Amino acid sequence: MTTEPVSTEARNDAAPVARRIPTERTFHGDTFTDEYAWLGDKDNPETIAFLEAENAYTEAATAGQAALRGQIFGEIKARTQETDLSVPSRKGRWWYYARTVAGKQYAVHCRREVLPGDTGPPMTADGAALDGEEVLLDGNELAGDGQFFALGALAPSPDGRLLAYSTDFAGSERYTLRIKDLATGKVQPDEIPDTYYGLAWSRDGSALFYVTVDDAWRPYRVSRHIVGTPAADDVVVFEEPDERFFVGVGLSRSERYLEIAVSSKLTSEAWLLDAAEPMGEFTVVLPRRQGVEYSVEHQVGADGTDRLLILHNDHAENFELTVAPLSDPAAAVPLIAHRADTRLLGVDAFAGYLAVYYRRDGLTGLRIIRGDGTSHEIAFGEPVYDVHPGSNPEYDSDKFRLGYVSLVTPDSVYDCDMATGELTLLRQRPVLPRPDGAEYDPGDYEQHREWATAGDGTQIPISLVCRKGAPRDGSAPCLLYGYGSYEISIDPGFSISRLSLLDRGFSYAIAHVRGGGEMGRRWYDEGKLLRKANTFTDFIACAEHLVSQRWTAPSRLVARGGSAGGLLMGAVANLAPQDFGGIVAQVPFVDALTSILDPSLPLTVTEWEEWGDPLHDPQAYEYIRCYSPYENIGDLAYPPILAVTSLNDTRVLYREPAKWIAKLQATGHGGPFLLKTEMVAGHAGRSGRYDAWHEEAFVLAWIASTAGAA
Repeated sequence: MTTEPVSTEARNDAAPVARRIPTERTFHGDTFTDEYAWLGDKDNPETIAFLEAENAYTEAATAGQAALRGQIFGEIKARTQETDLSVPSRKGRWWYYARTVAGKQYAVHCRREVLPGDTGPPMTADGAALDGEEVLLDGNELAGDGQFFALGALAPSPDGRLLAYSTDFAGSERYTLRIKDLATGKVQPDEIPDTYYGLAWSRDGSALFYVTVDDAWRPYRVSRHIVGTPAADDVVVFEEPDERFFVGVGLSRSERYLEIAVSSKLTSEAWLLDAAEPMGEFTVVLPRRQGVEYSVEHQVGADGTDRLLILHNDHAENFELTVAPLSDPAAAVPLIAHRADTRLLGVDAFAGYLAVYYRRDGLTGLRIIRGDGTSHEIAFGEPVYDVHPGSNPEYDSDKFRLGYVSLVTPDSVYDCDMATGELTLLRQRPVLPRPDGAEYDPGDYEQHREWATAGDGTQIPISLVCRKGAPRDGSAPCLLYGYGSYEISIDPGFSISRLSLLDRGFSYAIAHVRGGGEMGRRWYDEGKLLRKANTFTDFIACAEHLVSQRWTAPSRLVARGGSAGGLLMGAVANLAPQDFGGIVAQVPFVDALTSILDPSLPLTVTEWEEWGDPLHDPQAYEYIRCYSPYENIGDLAYPPILAVTSLNDTRVLYREPAKWIAKLQATGHGGPFLLKTEMVAGHAGRSGRYDAWHEEAFVLAWIASTAGAA
């Protein structure tokens, strides 16, 4: 059934009233009065009381959607094979995989020995445990009765004797690193608190390298831990003083070299150490040069000598792949030359083969290069799709694991024979019947590639999916998703939960706006710094294109985005509120100028190369001030807005959406304006899969009701 969309005349009279305490912020001669800055004090009981009052208000305002939420949750649950098993990946003499169990929130991580008769990965049709499996780690046991649980790292040692893993029980992304003896099943006394993502074993498993963060939550230090010794004895092997740069650590697929990767938004550098000599010192591959990005991959050449595959953008906007002797990285020669129409994304090296990951014409692709120099590209026939590298931990392999998905094709796992190019489908994610028994048939849906015209004439791609035969008379509801930052591409993918909207008459569209990477490095450059406004106007152009092409109408069009995509949502709400019937902003970066002005906040300095440095540059200050959503709330009729955040988010602090919604409720027209705060969660929201389904059902029910498709 359909209903009328929510009226934009809805009042916010029943909303909590946040106290107004004027706080002045002055930079470059401009003074801004922030009446809700006090909400940034997480330890203030009044702040917590306000967030809880907003949760109660949101619950009351959406109480009429409870039945719909229950229906959508039931559909997600029914369509999901709850007891399931990932396609195992081979590493040495083991198959590694994860599986889920019906009724359990978290994955169980396992392995099974490779048997003489195994010609491919072992699997079970019903997702049950494999015979002879060894449970490495059960997320459900680790989580216990806690409200939040996340793994930060999970890595067996090269010889398979030990398992390093890290856990977070608050959502703060501060992980405690531990080591488990897989022979005895016992967790070792080694315990290292406050670690970050990523770790690497030495070749013999005697040493573990890990990353820690500074006070601004920047991963800046790599330390070496000797198994069996106190964490207090760990030695710092690398520390990055430049606040623009992140560090990470890893082990090459060949297990020959440990690598420290150092990168800012514009510049990168790699350091290597022989993995058999963990007590040695890392040496730089190529010294950093401002504006030059590169990454390295080790391979043993046909002549038995060590070589590096170097992917770089030095005088190559879309990157070039070169090869160099390990002993002389500066002597690199081109292997794949730069192309203006193809953005090279990465390379995986194997014994005798290379797999190159790229982007062309707004779609991803894979190319296999054989030792004799011949190559082939892996092709798929749908109009919009995403193909990407899968789990490939084994260096001595002639099979390349890849993933394929589209808006109508569920996530699929293939093995590619790198010698012949033959593809073998190992598994496609099952989609079970709805509660009413209706089976999923991809033939019931259709995909489209649309192109919107931006104000400067640029053609902006849109990926769209809907039920076959959906009306093109403006009557159908539509959900338009956008992100547009950090060169992150929002590629077409499948979603079980999205079916609950499509089957209620929605179309779903992705606006591939500038600031993302869909059309190459230029696409990213044209949506950052002093051209950031292109991201917002591109999204508006996509919304207006969908209306002009009769896919929907403004009152039935809901926009959605999260994190930097939440900034996009706040910006378009100010620029074109009349174009949208509703807006969902999840963990939204809506108080951008305040955050980017404060170098003591997590990640601020590293962000200056993305957004500009308003602290020292008056031009950057003025540019960001003109689009930052919180500062620019105006005397406008806004559509209904739902903001979702988490109290323990370290990336986009809860205070940003809290202040934004408080100000909208006090001064904005239209609405209603709702804030939902997860009180025990981080940037990614609730951690358990059933909890996450409930959360998604809440958002989808709000979208359906707001667009009049309840």
